[in-house]
Amino acid sequence: MSSRPLVMIPTYNERDNVERICGDILALSIELDILFVDDNSPDGTGPVLDALAARHANVRVLHRSGKLGIGSAHLAGIDWAYRQGYQLLVTMDCDYTHPPEYIPRFLELAGSHDVAVGSRYMLKTSLSEWNLFRKGLTLLGHFLTRNLLGMPYDATGAYRAYRLDRIPRQTFDLVHSLGYSFFFESLYILFRNQHSVVEIPIMLPARTYGHSKMSYREAIRSALRLFHIYFTSLLSPEAFEAPRRFLPAAPSPADTTEGWDGYWHSKKRAGGLVYDLIAMFYRKFIIKPNLGRFFARHFDARSDVVHAGCGSGQVDTDLNQRFTITALDISPNALSIYERVNKNNPRLMLGDIFALPFDSESRDGIYNLGVMEHFTEEDIQRILGEFHRVLKPGGKVLIFWPPEYGLSVIFLKFVHFVLNRVLKKNIQLHPDEITRIQSRKHAYRIFEQAKFTVVDYSFGPRDAFTYAVIVATKAP
Repeated sequence: MSSRPLVMIPTYNERDNVERICGDILALSIELDILFVDDNSPDGTGPVLDALAARHANVRVLHRSGKLGIGSAHLAGIDWAYRQGYQLLVTMDCDYTHPPEYIPRFLELAGSHDVAVGSRYMLKTSLSEWNLFRKGLTLLGHFLTRNLLGMPYDATGAYRAYRLDRIPRQTFDLVHSLGYSFFFESLYILFRNQHSVVEIPIMLPARTYGHSKMSYREAIRSALRLFHIYFTSLLSPEAFEAPRRFLPAAPSPADTTEGWDGYWHSKKRAGGLVYDLIAMFYRKFIIKPNLGRFFARHFDARSDVVHAGCGSGQVDTDLNQRFTITALDISPNALSIYERVNKNNPRLMLGDIFALPFDSESRDGIYNLGVMEHFTEEDIQRILGEFHRVLKPGGKVLIFWPPEYGLSVIFLKFVHFVLNRVLKKNIQLHPDEITRIQSRKHAYRIFEQAKFTVVDYSFGPRDAFTYAVIVATKAP
């Protein structure tokens, strides 16, 4: 690991600022490195940065393909710092609203804290040079983050120091914001995970050159993200908790890992926030109690059951207290979420439902929810064949499978129509569904072909007419 601190500065159209700010940082006479993260600035910032890097051995440049968002730039810089082994990272803007002379103070306080935050509210004169719009927007953001998220800090500023040797890399994997909301979301996650935070009073002069990148549209996106985080913290607070241990070793999964891992680590745009909240409410208050009802009907407390394709595990929290559940998924990101949600379940496995890492006739039951519809009928027969192999004689499968005319399917089609046909957004909120249940007869045929006997079938009000629930017993 590097004992030298790293100063990370995102840039977009900052040609008039980069050389000056680089010189001022180097003039501090502190042994440090500087990383510029440039989003392919059309004003020629990139070549200027390359010239700086050629002249100074401690200056680096990370070139990106385009303007991907300020939060995305910070995540890229943080990831680079972890990979290069830096222990201490300072982040700041390039426009001289963050004077370099504060860097020594950040480094000093970061020695005894995990995060040091530059505060614009500890001094009454900090924002005196700002215009009314920026000042009002900043004060509103501060009010909302304090009162909705409960953080007593300046949570929307970029001038910070992170002790990377004290903050697990996986903590930043929980951050989904690519824009300005990155700042309050990242600090909230660090705050929720009990990392020590200290504030430094700073004066913020007006921008020296160029124009602010904050727009009305970005302000609205940030507000939507703030409320999304607030409601998520009420419905599923464990979503912000970092994993506390490594996942167990397991056989290498199939080639589909990348796609599903990307889904569970997706950086969703504002268009999906309402959908995410509805889905979270639905899992917690409809799916979860219905799943518990079928478990109580078909499995006893001694049953050894596999959740094959466990996803986030939000529906398993009660089951893990009453049954022996092994959670399996092809996505490491999904298992990381599952681990945060179900802290008391040590049985996590990385694996593929097409090749289950279990001995033949070793499990009492297997279940999944919202998995089978993403495969062709041919693939489903392969999956059920693997379930049949792993189950003991008389073992059961429990499947939640959306029917063609279930309300969840109709709702999702409607949302996609509005987003993509009306609003022209080209947003997909959910992976493609290939095989839905057409009828009770269709469900019976699928399971009989795989040598299962259907013993329970339900599609009704307890599941809000969204899923067909199928229970089948392994036939000899």
